[in-house]
Amino acid sequence: MPIAPIPAVALTPVAYFPKGYFLENLAVRSDGSVLVSSLLHKELWCVPGPEPSLDAQPMIVHTFENIVMSVVEVEPDIFIVSLSDGYTTHESHLARIDLNGWAPGKPVAPEIIYTFDYRVRALNGSCLVAPGVMLIADCFAGLIWRIDLSPGARDARARIWIQHPTMGMDLDSEVAPPPQPGINGIHYGPKTGYVYYTSTAQQVFMRIAVDRDTLDPAGLPEFVAAIDKTDDFCIDEIAGFAYVTRHRGNTIDRVPLAPGHGSEVRHIVGDPFDERLVGPSSVAWGRDPSDMGRVAYVTIDGGRTAPPPDGVIRDAALLRIELRSATVGEAPAYATAGR
Repeated sequence: MPIAPIPAVALTPVAYFPKGYFLENLAVRSDGSVLVSSLLHKELWCVPGPEPSLDAQPMIVHTFENIVMSVVEVEPDIFIVSLSDGYTTHESHLARIDLNGWAPGKPVAPEIIYTFDYRVRALNGSCLVAPGVMLIADCFAGLIWRIDLSPGARDARARIWIQHPTMGMDLDSEVAPPPQPGINGIHYGPKTGYVYYTSTAQQVFMRIAVDRDTLDPAGLPEFVAAIDKTDDFCIDEIAGFAYVTRHRGNTIDRVPLAPGHGSEVRHIVGDPFDERLVGPSSVAWGRDPSDMGRVAYVTIDGGRTAPPPDGVIRDAALLRIELRSATVGEAPAYATAGR
């Protein structure tokens, strides 16, 4: 079977942040604005929509007491923010933010709805698998937490969903600090019924079948592809691909969602080096119905974590990425095969 053509990619900066910021995660709201977490500065920002552009300045939504990691919308305009001091005390919480009726510039009142016990090490990526059920990657403990939320997300219960060697961090890594996390990005594909994840230290892209009744694992993790320097990703189940950010590699790679096609991993942007794409961390599709498989937003740290080949540290930014190809959205034969 021929490999699907690589789409042409257009990158457009839509917001700049101060140099030295580590933009960790993002969530696109239904109104087109984008929430962005700044890890080390412990801030949550908003880039106004409906189509973010350099004309609209990003603004701080809230400054937390802990490191800000992932941001997930669990009900319309209700977001769960993962807070985790993974590099120090490992103190970790889930905070609820209700943005219904909120406008940029107005204060918000986050509520801590859950505090993790001694088993937590460092929360990272997270995703919603069903109404009221989240999964959160713990990148230093090498496991996935399951979070069951009450209606309105005002309360939560947590338990370990699965732990596996492919999720472990690398204690002997020769890579410059910070330590390389294990399981990092995590997303659920409702059509195929799999949870997909990247593991930075183990250099793999994996998937786990999900029992559609219990929402627990329906088997052990399966190897999908080898890929290094990974961070987060978004998935297009129709086309059968994940689009993976390689944080220290300064590329975005297209990875088939099904096992047996690992040789088809391809850079779609960043090779040759593109100075606009330095330190890509998180990526998410836009919210317009036509955006899936075509328009996404990407956070970059500008090389703060790992200086690029030219040694120049740039400003952190939010980018708009557009995939331009007549074949985008056309599925290879293996793409949508569920269980």
